[in-house]
Amino acid sequence: MIQCVSRFVMSMFGWGILGDLPKRNKYIIIVGPHTSNWDFILGMLVRNALRVKIRFLGKSQLFVFPIGWFFKAIGGIAVYRSKENNLVDQVVAHYANHDHFILGLAPEGTRRQVKRWHQGFYHIACKAQVDIVMIGFDYKTKQVRVREPLKPCNDIDHDFPIILDYFRAIDGRFEQEISEHQPANKVG
Repeated sequence: MIQCVSRFVMSMFGWGILGDLPKRNKYIIIVGPHTSNWDFILGMLVRNALRVKIRFLGKSQLFVFPIGWFFKAIGGIAVYRSKENNLVDQVVAHYANHDHFILGLAPEGTRRQVKRWHQGFYHIACKAQVDIVMIGFDYKTKQVRVREPLKPCNDIDHDFPIILDYFRAIDGRFEQEISEHQPANKVG
């Protein structure tokens, strides 16, 4: 029922899905460009339309009374973003402890313009030994574009330009320039 409703709502607004998610139990999805609060709503519609249980990370403040139960029910995992908490290792543990774990996140980490994407998703994929699936929300064409999985080669300087190039061809709700990748051995 939820699948049909989600597909109907998407089609009512002219949205379609181009491509398929892999038939695997574990991978990480990166969604971009993240420029609007509507991205979350569209993401939930896509998830329901595809009937795939996709988890997401949310700041711990979202998971408190009275609405915390809602975010947990729809697949949210509370994260504590202090420097003492190694978020990459926390997420890798979820992959290790579950037979089925698909995580979706936005590498920008925010809707604002950023100079550089967070690289945590890449480190999670390498440590958990899972593929990266790129999904673009193209507001210009109203297509949710699913790219075939990328198996990270554990060389961020090789893989990151491929990832950024994919998202440069996607038009977010609001215009945003995709940042250049800074090599992993440089601080900045």
